Amino acid sequence: MFLLRFFEAIVCLLICAFGSDVYAQSAAQNYPIKSVRIVIPFGTGGTNLMARWLAPKFSEAFGQQFIVDPRLGAGGNIGNELVAKSPPDGYTLSIAPPGIVFSPFLYKKAGYDPLRDFTSIALLGSVPNVMAVHPSVPAQSLQQVITLAKQKSKRLSYGSGGIGSTNHLAMEALKSLTQTDIVHVPYKGATLALVDLISGQVDIVVVAVPSVSQYIQQGKLRGIVTLSPKRSTSLPTLPTAAEAGQPQFVMENWYGFYGPAGLQREIVERLNAEAIKAIKQPDTRERLGSQGFDLFPSSPQELAALMKSEYARFGKIVRDAGIQPE
Repeated sequence: MFLLRFFEAIVCLLICAFGSDVYAQSAAQNYPIKSVRIVIPFGTGGTNLMARWLAPKFSEAFGQQFIVDPRLGAGGNIGNELVAKSPPDGYTLSIAPPGIVFSPFLYKKAGYDPLRDFTSIALLGSVPNVMAVHPSVPAQSLQQVITLAKQKSKRLSYGSGGIGSTNHLAMEALKSLTQTDIVHVPYKGATLALVDLISGQVDIVVVAVPSVSQYIQQGKLRGIVTLSPKRSTSLPTLPTAAEAGQPQFVMENWYGFYGPAGLQREIVERLNAEAIKAIKQPDTRERLGSQGFDLFPSSPQELAALMKSEYARFGKIVRDAGIQPE
């Protein structure tokens, strides 16, 4: 009798396991059966533009509404934490910039682990940053900026969008790489820092290409280098930092497409395929390309690898700069 009951229990477990697997496969094949939200942690800038352009593309491809859901605040942590703690069923996704990786170094309670709590779907693209200086700064190249920074007679200053912003971390990385001391002037947003750069209140700002290209072309600012592996199509005469002798001075605003950890492989593959299809479309390349985006198809594995390497790199930048988490 005991053996019979034991056998029945084993059979029951196998049936339950098999049934669960079949149900999961069916859910993935029929996905989505209701609307999907794409959480964004910032309401303006490249994240917002990317999400609002791609959401209708996904709605058309999947036959269900993909709705952009801004969840703002705490340096992006509110939106990122919401996605990290959502059920891994494919109905809560996110598009997020690099802050998703480095925010935990800046906040004691970010609310998530970037390497553990997300499923990578696709790396969608990036917007390159440029180092620009006020025309009064007597430097035409990155090396000349570094030389000036090492002089004792006049201390250079740089503006940023605030402590922990990408333009702040970019300049702190340069200071660490070159053993220079440049005064940090934080603002409540990169736009304010750019305004003060144009007026000569600060000497240097690292800022996204779309925000600064017109001022460089008009001669109101001087471009020094592009902080990307390749030159910007908007400013093709500017060398990359690698061409200027500092290959580690890289800071791109890249945009990843994520779901919560544990998202089914079949759903990930379908989302990845549609994301790649969407960014390859001519109207997408024209619209986002005009805003400074470099778009490229990628696999989930490529985004996961980027997150891992950027997590290590940003951690070192924050530690070297002595930035204390809030």
